[in-house]
Amino acid sequence: MKNFETLLDALNDLISRGYTEDFNVDEDMMQDREKNIKMTVDEFEIDEFYRFEGESNPADMSILYGISSEKYNLKGTLVSAYGTYSSNQNAAIDAKLNHNQVNKNL
Repeated sequence: MKNFETLLDALNDLISRGYTEDFNVDEDMMQDREKNIKMTVDEFEIDEFYRFEGESNPADMSILYGISSEKYNLKGTLVSAYGTYSSNQNAAIDAKLNHNQVNKNL
C-alpha cells in the first residue's frame, strides 16, 4: 500500500488510476448520485483505503476508500470521517468498510 502525505495526494492518485466516481453512503446503500446508482454491500468492493490524521485538529481525521463495482462497472472514492466526527452509517455498510480495514492491516 502506498503512503501519502495528504488526503488530496491520495485522492489524485486514485483518480489517475480510474477511480473517478464520487460515492456517498445513503442509509444502507453506497450511492453514485451522478449516475443515480445505489449499491448494496454485496455489489461493491473496497479495493484500498488510506487513513489521515490531522496533527492538531480532530476534524481532519478521515479515511479515503477506493471502491469498485463489477456489477455496475464503476470505480470511485468515498471520503469518510472517523473518530469523534464520524457519522452514524448503516451497520452493514459500516461493517464492510471496517472489515476491509482490519483484514488489510494484518
